[in-house]
Amino acid sequence: MTTRILPAVGDPDAARIFSALLSQLPSAEPATPVADSTTLLDTLARLAVDSLDELPEVVLVHERIGPVPALELIREVALRFPAVGVVLVSSDAGPALFSAAMDSGARGLVGLPLSYEELAARVQAAAQWSVGVRRHLGRGAADTFTGPGGRVVTVTGAKGGVGTTFTAVQFALAAAASGRRTALVDMDLQAGDVGSYLDVQFRRSIADLAGIQDISPRVLQDAVYEDRTGLALLLAPADGERGEEVDDRAARHIVGALRGRYELVVVDCGTQVTGANAAVVEMADVAVLVTTPDVIAVRAAKRMVRLWERLQVRKAEDTAVVVNRWSKHTEIQPALIEKITKTRATRTPVPAAFKELQAVVDAGRVQDLDNRSTVKQALWTLAGELGLLAAPDTAASPAPPGGALTLRAAGTVSRLRRGREG
Repeated sequence: MTTRILPAVGDPDAARIFSALLSQLPSAEPATPVADSTTLLDTLARLAVDSLDELPEVVLVHERIGPVPALELIREVALRFPAVGVVLVSSDAGPALFSAAMDSGARGLVGLPLSYEELAARVQAAAQWSVGVRRHLGRGAADTFTGPGGRVVTVTGAKGGVGTTFTAVQFALAAAASGRRTALVDMDLQAGDVGSYLDVQFRRSIADLAGIQDISPRVLQDAVYEDRTGLALLLAPADGERGEEVDDRAARHIVGALRGRYELVVVDCGTQVTGANAAVVEMADVAVLVTTPDVIAVRAAKRMVRLWERLQVRKAEDTAVVVNRWSKHTEIQPALIEKITKTRATRTPVPAAFKELQAVVDAGRVQDLDNRSTVKQALWTLAGELGLLAAPDTAASPAPPGGALTLRAAGTVSRLRRGREG
């Protein structure tokens, strides 16, 4: 049996040592090492799309991998790809770390400096375990890797006032209406308004889960509000200072627990980058960035994308941009925004029609928005375009409005281009 091994090593010298030793293992097929946690998760997700058999049997995680810490990365791999055997490589091979690694889902621990005998034994054991799990599962990747659906979608605003929360709420409502079991999480920890938009008051919040190491179904149920719309709501704390209790580790743990119980988890990440929402954007299956077609907002969108890339949170090309408050008379069209930010603009822009929304927004009842609303129609179409619905009717998705319009080179557009060149 050939054992496919994928090393995750950030240090180039360590990567060369890994590759040299792994190439000596009998029946081993080592892949080129990946340099960070984002690339590892992206690679595994890409392989998992086709078949369970495409995944490597063993993943080696070096202790200094980043930006996600090694134990958190192991937990994420074990949760999303349970048929992959993960082995931690660390200079600390003591019982405390061994116990922590096992709790995170690792199948073994190898000490540094590497020895051929120990590495071979741990890789063989993890590979045998992986083969046994796959034989036991005997089913396709679609049933194996994401629990009951298990998709995470983040919605982030380029700046304040671009419609981030409204977009997140409508995405969640559309998914729930299509039959998907959907959770909506307010990760705008200091100024979250999901509860206000849906006229919900609840004593529990995401901060109540921050210090809990083992989030059981019962604990999660106590913190989540089951709304009449069919959504499960995990709200931001009423006291903004409590948002500091939710760090990146807690955010990954909480969203991972939700992913295991809901088909779709929609996360409103607000407009500020914190450790918590950056961690969720990194682990998301779909990352949406909302902007409006004006110079300030588009520059803010570009700034956000660059920040994510510098922090190794998200690549620009893996980000979907939703253009809100669009009209055919707007000088800055989605194609230009896509070019400037180097992201993927969605096919369906959201029209500028605030009069349709004002009554339900002021009443805090956006779930009552009329089905004839052009804004609602666009956002629910977008939900299908992004794959958030249980049975998206792609044939019914409209062509991109204004797709054939010609951009004027003067005025606002020229100002934006000058800013890009600077």
